[in-house]
Amino acid sequence: MNKLARLADSLSDLSAKISAVILGLMTVLILVEIFIWNLFQKTTLIADEYSAYGLAAIIFLGAGYCLKEKGHIRITLILGFLPPRATRIITFVATMITTAFMGYLWWYLFKMVRSAFRYESTSGTLTHTPLWIPQALMLTGAGIFFIQLVATSIKTCQAIKTQEEIV
Repeated sequence: MNKLARLADSLSDLSAKISAVILGLMTVLILVEIFIWNLFQKTTLIADEYSAYGLAAIIFLGAGYCLKEKGHIRITLILGFLPPRATRIITFVATMITTAFMGYLWWYLFKMVRSAFRYESTSGTLTHTPLWIPQALMLTGAGIFFIQLVATSIKTCQAIKTQEEIV
């Protein structure tokens, strides 16, 4: 279990760093777009498209780190009124449902990336970006989030058994 938790935490930290780099690159791209437009009334033609890809990558790559740092929305108002054991059980069930959903989502993202790669799908813009590239970033982020969810589910299950506070 400890190995899985360390792996999940390491992957989540790495993906958060990659997400931060993508955010920085998006910022530079948008600033270049603004600069070029204001000086020359020209456009890069890629700022909107690549910023959208970057946003999707940031969301998916940052999800595991957000879970690790307990940044996702939780209904703590209701849980605060329940006994500790009931809180642990409800948290475990909710985490397991989320893990199952994320596994299902990952599988369909995988099929989407595989299809885009197989059929050489490209964006409908001037860049003709191969769609499997931004989709692969989403798939990677979803996979890391899934691994983090599995580790969190195991930690929550252990907390139920040992009567400890949920980590």
